[in-house]
Amino acid sequence: MQKITLCFLAILLLANCSKNENKENILIVTSNQHTYGNSNINASNHFAEIVLAYDVFVKNGYSVDFISPKGGAIPIGYIATSDSIQKKYLYDNEFMNILKNTKKPSEIDPENYKAIYYSGGGAAMFGIAENSEIKKIAEQIYNQNGIISTVCHGTAGIVNLKDNQGNSLFQNKKISGYPDLFENKEAEYYKTFPFSIEDKINENKGSFLYSQKQRDNFYIIDGKFITGQDPSATTSVAQKVVETLINQ
Repeated sequence: MQKITLCFLAILLLANCSKNENKENILIVTSNQHTYGNSNINASNHFAEIVLAYDVFVKNGYSVDFISPKGGAIPIGYIATSDSIQKKYLYDNEFMNILKNTKKPSEIDPENYKAIYYSGGGAAMFGIAENSEIKKIAEQIYNQNGIISTVCHGTAGIVNLKDNQGNSLFQNKKISGYPDLFENKEAEYYKTFPFSIEDKINENKGSFLYSQKQRDNFYIIDGKFITGQDPSATTSVAQKVVETLINQ
């Protein structure tokens, strides 16, 4: 009888551990886009905005999955090997293999995630905001008391998120991202953008805020939204995601 009881307790403990592990996952959203729109101008995901956040998450005990609209390999750029963290992951074959094999939306169960993080780079402007599967994943994570976080052009990915009543998910929320102030609106790359991030956030009843300075670690926390203006805010956004989850 004692052996049966011990076995039963062991099964319960394993089940609880498995359940807890499922709740300790964070999802990073990336883009498969290799060019700005249909142009021949190269676009990519911002490497620092991926790895600096990833580094914070894993060092705090979270498992991280990567998703892209099509799955598979993603283009990376804006790499600075003078940064020790970027250099570390750039030469980490296991990590780089993960970026070559990002998951498709159909492979993701939103119930397993406590937060979703949209990394930036010019590629983030394309293929994500209009992806209905990624949209549903983010909305479900939010509805189960999860965190939505973004950095820089990654904010483009959340502009179409809705609540259960069809209203903007970030209605009356303060949101940051890369502002038009620092874009070159006359440049060919900008003319390919499907929308202005700040205009879209404001149109959908959010309040888009940003610093007048670049790279000054500007970020905003408003409820379950944690958003940063540019790459300099990446580490802070990731740290605040972790702190918020711990304090829930």
